[in-house]
Amino acid sequence: MPNHTSSPAALRVVHQPWETPLTEPDMSNTEDRHKRYRLTNRHVEVDGAPAIPVSGELHFSRVPRRHWEERLRLMKAGGITVVATYVFWIHHEPDAGRAGFADNLDVAAFVALCAEVGLDVVLRIGPWCHGEVRNGGFPDWVQAADVQHRTDDPAYLALVEAWFGLLGRELSPLVGAGSNVIGIQLENELYDQPGHLITLKRLARAAGLSAPIWTATAWGGAELPEGEVLPLFGGYGDGFWVDADAPWDPTFREHFFFSHSWDDPGIGADLREHLGAGGPAAAPRAASALFPPATCELAGGMATAYQRRPRPQGADVAAVAANKIGNGSAWQGYYMFAGGRNPGDGLQESQATGYPNDLPRFDYDFHAPIGATGRLAGSFAALRRQHAFLAAFGDRLALMPSSLPAVMPAGVDDSATLRWALRSDGSAGFVFVTWHQPHVPLDTCRGAQFEVTLDAGTVTFPAAPVDIPAGTIACWPVNLTVAGVRIDWATATPLTILDPGSTVPTLVLAAGHGIPVDLKFAPGTTVSSIDLHNGVPGGPAGEHHAGGLASGASLASDAGLLPEAGLRPGADGVWRVSPAEPQLLTAVNGSRTLDILVLPAETADQAWVLAGELVLSDEPVWTVPGGLAGRSQSRPSLQRYSPDRRGFAGVDVAVPLPAKAEVPGFQAGNDAVPRVVPAVLTRVAAPVPASFGSAANRAAAPSPETIAELAAEYSLSIPVEGVDGHHTELEMEWAGDVAQLLVDGVPVADRFWDGSPWVLDLADAGITPGSAVTLQILPLHAEAQVGLPVEARVRREATDGDLAALDSVRLVHWHRWLEAGAGQ
Repeated sequence: MPNHTSSPAALRVVHQPWETPLTEPDMSNTEDRHKRYRLTNRHVEVDGAPAIPVSGELHFSRVPRRHWEERLRLMKAGGITVVATYVFWIHHEPDAGRAGFADNLDVAAFVALCAEVGLDVVLRIGPWCHGEVRNGGFPDWVQAADVQHRTDDPAYLALVEAWFGLLGRELSPLVGAGSNVIGIQLENELYDQPGHLITLKRLARAAGLSAPIWTATAWGGAELPEGEVLPLFGGYGDGFWVDADAPWDPTFREHFFFSHSWDDPGIGADLREHLGAGGPAAAPRAASALFPPATCELAGGMATAYQRRPRPQGADVAAVAANKIGNGSAWQGYYMFAGGRNPGDGLQESQATGYPNDLPRFDYDFHAPIGATGRLAGSFAALRRQHAFLAAFGDRLALMPSSLPAVMPAGVDDSATLRWALRSDGSAGFVFVTWHQPHVPLDTCRGAQFEVTLDAGTVTFPAAPVDIPAGTIACWPVNLTVAGVRIDWATATPLTILDPGSTVPTLVLAAGHGIPVDLKFAPGTTVSSIDLHNGVPGGPAGEHHAGGLASGASLASDAGLLPEAGLRPGADGVWRVSPAEPQLLTAVNGSRTLDILVLPAETADQAWVLAGELVLSDEPVWTVPGGLAGRSQSRPSLQRYSPDRRGFAGVDVAVPLPAKAEVPGFQAGNDAVPRVVPAVLTRVAAPVPASFGSAANRAAAPSPETIAELAAEYSLSIPVEGVDGHHTELEMEWAGDVAQLLVDGVPVADRFWDGSPWVLDLADAGITPGSAVTLQILPLHAEAQVGLPVEARVRREATDGDLAALDSVRLVHWHRWLEAGAGQ
């Protein structure tokens, strides 16, 4: 029966059904029909079932081709189902009539590789893309053409038609009803030319390009041709495009709250305000009645501009993403999910091209979940858990509208009212709680208890109010039924279901930091503890009924569980799981049985759901034909859970790591330690000015000539012999304004300082045996008008005068491995 215990009015919600009947738009149903993808006004359908796709941006032309497969497999391991990629015109045809699609520019090979890995693709074909690329991606000769750009000017359309023709020649054999190209984005951030979008769609079709879903960015109140494109939204919790000294902007802050507003007037505001691209933002645009709310640019990280250098942390990224799911997102799309580097010097957007902000010449790491070298950021694990949940429960969640609480925060400055939302179908649902934001710390929310009114009654949980610590990002189930066993509610986040079609599937739950894991089962459910070490049930005293524990029974003593680490029954069928390590329960209701694996919060950070299996690993791991693969800084240590054996076991690695003598820094005991790189100061920095100029109230970056003249110089002695082809990173801890790396006197990489380590792939930087490697660090003037993250700002303010330092340089070796029998 429902629990009718009262709770504070601020934590009450009533399920709200869909406002309109289920309908099917022409797109993907009567037009451009596809074998796997179709749209309704409520959700996306994939392979005949409701689903919530997860797209992540990777720019193939910004990633060397030799890394494509590993990046794609890592993205898939992180729960990405669709790869989105810009096709930058300037990268392919810098000179009129001389287009290139070879090597790193082979878009057809990239799409085919995505299909091989098992990923779908959205092509963002522009012709204007932006992506912090010079001229928004127009080649210089197109930018200089005497045409009305981004309009239906016939002279401009002739240029576009030729460009689309080139793309069609490369891609038309790869599109169609059975293709993995399931979406095409037209233009980007075009606000007032709906007719032009229709024209671009016609030109793309004529060139042989097609997809079941045509999209366009909808933020900034964009006018879009109704029914012709799926409106896509975004959400950034911070951005480089506001003034250096601006406070945390409301357009950023609002993404840390639940709402049913999808437009973000902040994205692209710098272009609208300073380049006259459509003028100021129009009234916020609502989601289309024809299509479900979907995103393509949730912040995977943030680019670094010279004048402002945000550095989102993992929880910042995860909080925005979780809120969009709670808001009713039908499609999670990230920009960027995998960073990269510009394929040549001078291809970045800058004040010299009329853009308000100077971007690095090479660096496009973006602080993405997968960095430019393939190193994983903290956001990767947090998003990976969310995506595992969407993969396992997306067919249910996609059918659940979002309902907001009776009492909402008063505004973006409200740091007291808990932020939460419900997605439900009237009988079951999920409560989303996000109690995190950057810049303005939150306090613990005391005494939270939720009252969720569904069609069948009201569920109040947990049984006693619980404190919710700052940093909490949770999704708690209500009336969740798996394999015929119902959990009335739980204060742990569902991660996945292992062996969902088996007689005894396993529901995996992840605990939250500082929040007790309580579960309430339907009446008549018998709950037992399981010894994960040998798969044997805890015994008679480890078995109890959901109605309560018989007087005098002691679970802890008989089941061999410590009071602080195990399963404890309470009143009214509520069970307390206190996992200091993974805990396994079995719930039986009649003839139905469900295993429940509860992971501690720390263990959940290690969890990967790969090809339906649960794997625990601190380091990157992905699937290949026949098993697992990955890379590690030392001998890999990972565990795989076996539902049949009800326990974890180590994974047998078939490809051994190199012996100590073969790799610098590889030490005895199979531990790889970074190797310190000698750095000799060969030139002291000269005094630097407080400003190198400005435009649109934004500081200008120093020119390469200025850096060469004024920067401190270090000679790096890098031992590259003996690396034997495995991935090696050059990691530099430094402080200052701008740094650049030169190989044999030629600049190959640069970075604006934001307090984070600068990591480069040794091979990508072109460092070979005998290379002369020079690091230049330009000091940061004490009065320079640049915005820094708090940690960097603290260091700057603690420094007398200008700031310039090289703290450490080292090599970090990653070694690839294969599971026994995999890859054959």
